[in-house]
Amino acid sequence: MSEQPLTLTNAILIDPEAGTEGPGWLRIENGMIAGTGTGAPPEGRTIDCGGKYLAPGIVDIGVKVCEPGERHKESYRTAGLAAAAGGVTTMITRPDTLPAIDSPEVLEFVTRRAREAAPVNIRHMAALTKGREGREMVEIGFLADAGAVAFTDCDRVVADTKVFSRCLTYARALGALVIAHPQEPILSRGAAATSGKFASLRGLSAVPPMAERLGLERDLAIVEMTGARYHADNLSTAVALPALRRAREAGLGVTAGVNIHHLTLNELDIGDYRTFFKLKPPLRSEEDRMAMIEAVREGLIDVISSMHTPQDEESKRLPFEEAASGAVGLETLLPAALRLWHGGHISLPALFCALALNPARLMGLPSGRLSKGAPADLVLFDPHKPFVLDRFRLRSKSKNTPFDGARMQGRVLATFVGGRQIFGKEGN
Repeated sequence: MSEQPLTLTNAILIDPEAGTEGPGWLRIENGMIAGTGTGAPPEGRTIDCGGKYLAPGIVDIGVKVCEPGERHKESYRTAGLAAAAGGVTTMITRPDTLPAIDSPEVLEFVTRRAREAAPVNIRHMAALTKGREGREMVEIGFLADAGAVAFTDCDRVVADTKVFSRCLTYARALGALVIAHPQEPILSRGAAATSGKFASLRGLSAVPPMAERLGLERDLAIVEMTGARYHADNLSTAVALPALRRAREAGLGVTAGVNIHHLTLNELDIGDYRTFFKLKPPLRSEEDRMAMIEAVREGLIDVISSMHTPQDEESKRLPFEEAASGAVGLETLLPAALRLWHGGHISLPALFCALALNPARLMGLPSGRLSKGAPADLVLFDPHKPFVLDRFRLRSKSKNTPFDGARMQGRVLATFVGGRQIFGKEGN
């Protein structure tokens, strides 16, 4: 039996597909968007949005859920609750689990767990090589048939060029998307910070920004040779952008993403060796951060993601160079991204292009839009609501956020998946 139609009224609609922002209403029928308008709303069940902002739900590429193997760090239940609270309606999860998601059997296990435990949509990436060891290609065709939306070894670079080229050749034949983490593996090995005066003063092992460009240049050459679809998951340096621009201008099937932390933080935030700020790649210079913002604004970088990486207290309470890399981000992605809007760097429609529309298109999903017939995956938020982040109030099992104690603006008021409200107070 279908649910009664619902109209969300008195909202400011953010439509990234049309590039518009303005007052109106949105109608939901049978889990789909039935229409939008600016005049009198249809009669029936309504929720008054109180003049707040309504946008497509965020599609977050690169979320780590630690099942199987490290469920004490994050489960599908806790990640799903955190996503709902953060306005993330679709998570695209990573295969860097224990064991890695490198077979149809493991993929079917996590698909079942996600369906049972999480209130949001979840799609899964699979490993590119067996065990993410960079030696032997996985069965890309079988994994695609089992539901894998992309293939990646995450932060482990496939250093063997012959293996990587074979993977891309096979992926090209099947139309599969390959996602890579561009870094020159020898230069970046063991690095905890970005090369420069700051890292030298603190005695930290460092990696030059050029390592990212070297890794990207190699990958792009192989993409040119094979014709594969390729996505660079987490660019962070200005020196890598010219190579990306050349590839795009040459018509290669290349897209790129950036981590929200590299858009809102820089290397100075490490401060007194605060390990919650240890990321991979490491935080960069302020010049790099501003270059990434400009690349998002102009559309050179397509996707903003959280790169949600849970780590337990024990792995972070270590000397900086020994501490685990990564930060949780499902609940902080939207308020952190709104810093770019508050700072006048980007419009809300353009921001939600990078948060929702572009990642949905990249993954072949129908969401990320406010168009009639699109899934009613939506986030209602107040971009002006101030708060101080308390990491212990996060719904993730792990609390490793660099924004602990930070003043932020932007609260999610309600989240809808398939027209069903999964977070926030019910309307009338």
